Amino acid sequence: MPSSTTETPPTTGDTSLSHGLKQRHLSMIALGGVIGAGLFVGSGAGIAAAGPSIVIAYALSGLLVMLVMRMLGEMSAAYPSSGSFSAHAERAIGPWAGFTAGWAFWVLLCTAVGLEGIGAAKIVSGWLPGTPEWAWVALFMVVFCGTNLAAVKNFGEFEFWFAALKVGAITLFLVLGVLAIAGVLPGTDSPGTSHLSDFLPNGGEGLVVGLLASVFAYGGLETVTIAAAESQDPVRGVASAVRTAMWRIALFYIGSMAVIVTLVPWDSPEVVEKGPYVATLDTLGIPGAGQLMNVVVLVALLSAMNANIYGASRIAYSLVERGEGPKALGRVSGGVPRIAVLASSVFGFICVLLSYWRPNDVFSWLLNMIGAVILVVWIFIAVSQLRLRRRLERETPEKLVVRMWAFPWLTWLALAGMAAIFVLMAREPDTRVQLYSTGGMTLVLAAVGYAWQKARERR
Repeated sequence: MPSSTTETPPTTGDTSLSHGLKQRHLSMIALGGVIGAGLFVGSGAGIAAAGPSIVIAYALSGLLVMLVMRMLGEMSAAYPSSGSFSAHAERAIGPWAGFTAGWAFWVLLCTAVGLEGIGAAKIVSGWLPGTPEWAWVALFMVVFCGTNLAAVKNFGEFEFWFAALKVGAITLFLVLGVLAIAGVLPGTDSPGTSHLSDFLPNGGEGLVVGLLASVFAYGGLETVTIAAAESQDPVRGVASAVRTAMWRIALFYIGSMAVIVTLVPWDSPEVVEKGPYVATLDTLGIPGAGQLMNVVVLVALLSAMNANIYGASRIAYSLVERGEGPKALGRVSGGVPRIAVLASSVFGFICVLLSYWRPNDVFSWLLNMIGAVILVVWIFIAVSQLRLRRRLERETPEKLVVRMWAFPWLTWLALAGMAAIFVLMAREPDTRVQLYSTGGMTLVLAAVGYAWQKARERR
């Protein structure tokens, strides 16, 4: 029987995580977490490859993400934990699985912190020519490291307002887009369906590239289940976030892709150069709207930095609580795992330095290594849910506050979808290296985790 060890829920005192996140924080983190940097920054390349069929790509990957979030929500509502899927994998499969999923995700989040810092610095240095990018990255790292070192409610407040701005901006974008398509926006003519005539301009291969790009744009949705463990009502928070995931994904991702490809020619160079949202607003001729969207993109990047430092520190804390990492990372002061926050921030800043010092070898190798980590995590989530659902129904059915739809058929369908994405990645030269590099890292972590598990069993 795999170990069901998991961290003890926070209680009282200075050695446990606090419950400083309010329901409004968690609701907005869930809402804003859907609108990630990948949507604003990475969707241009997908549109350029897939053309108008990018809508289909986002719908397919969005369906997969909805299933994953439902599975994760079921387990997180039953077993609230700052380790989220890592703790669930340990319960369901064994300590080696929790170790592998947790540390792989930690590396992913810390590297993403560096990437987002670089992206945000490029925007600001573009507004202020002559200012060094590294200085902006350093400033952002200090600010968000400081935010996460303070009480968790400070992280919640930052994310609340970041998310509110993102939600407001993309809602306004969708409203303006729909008005323009309907031909009722002053000063603009509706293009009708003229930009949709060549729906699959690059054939099936283009759709595959767009599909792969869309899958990785959804990364970051898992943060809400990590944050739920520090909220005042973890079960209600997770249940609410997961139940509204479907309409949020459909509206923000699929809806905005449909607006963009209807209003802007898919092969316009500006879609990649400026980003699809800025290119769309410039096409509508709304004064200053393009630059305003750049502000929103900056906010999305800064929000992702903040959330990823938080998520990385809590995953590390949970791993240490379960005996799967250096004990120093588990020290809690003022309800915050401050050593874990510092370690996660330092690793992120090292990634930034590598991008300047060794952009063509060490940094590119690191990027390839994390390229498919999110898919590895999703597989652990699906397998864990398959095993834990039966245990919950047998032992504690009252904990099934959130239930996976059509269990187990949709869970198996999700696993088949993930396997199909792996096959598609192996077929594409650009993603094949990522697949192999991530696979190598995962195998190394699994071997270390299994050896550690066996050593602990012999004690």
